[in-house]
Amino acid sequence: MKLLIVNPNISHSVTDLIEAEARRAASPGTELTMRTAPFGVAYIETRAEAAVGAFATLNELAEHHEGHDAAIVAAFGDPGLAAAREMLPIPVVGLTEAALMSAAMLGGRFSIVAISRRIRAWYQETVEMHGLAGRLASIRCLEESLRDIGTVQTDKGEQLQALCEAAVNEDGADVIIIAGAPLAGLARSIADRIPVPVVDGVSSAVRHAESLAALAPRGALAGSYAPPPVKEWSGLSPALGALIGRKS
Repeated sequence: MKLLIVNPNISHSVTDLIEAEARRAASPGTELTMRTAPFGVAYIETRAEAAVGAFATLNELAEHHEGHDAAIVAAFGDPGLAAAREMLPIPVVGLTEAALMSAAMLGGRFSIVAISRRIRAWYQETVEMHGLAGRLASIRCLEESLRDIGTVQTDKGEQLQALCEAAVNEDGADVIIIAGAPLAGLARSIADRIPVPVVDGVSSAVRHAESLAALAPRGALAGSYAPPPVKEWSGLSPALGALIGRKS
């Protein structure tokens, strides 16, 4: 099995974190192709940045999806996920959706622990989009500015663990979701210190992607995820343009 994993941020240090956790989670024999957005921002916090990340992600998926069994949008908030599902002939999984589905099967109410306060609105909207707002106990975030997005786990490890504990003790969370690609692998390292299940988006996405690929679902020919209608296009990469109105 071959999985294509795209980091919608431009931070190669974050791609390294994603890859490390993805390899820990992947089944024996699963091959990973890692890609980093060639343009955009170091890490996505806002709707505008998410829109840029979505475009970068769609370009990477279009260029590199051939020969893969499934793809992963490796940023919390899943920029470009729905569009990718319309265009690609393989299953596409996002970190947020995968983490939410895992959390929903592990407990009743979940809390999200994130890296910045500005990111809260976008995460809230993503949870609402998936119809799980009623099961969201809280979103807790770091308050301090980040020195380096690639070292946030080591720089803010104690604060992040404290946020997880507060979500359980004060907000009533049954499950904790560690949000965002820069925190990939943190759930694994602190799981034995938190009294409820701790979910990582990267490992969840890898496992869900493997499951969907193994199920070998047919691509949509009708409904809202049918391929886009054929039309003229301009200014897109040839690979992305070819997916606009691809023949089913």
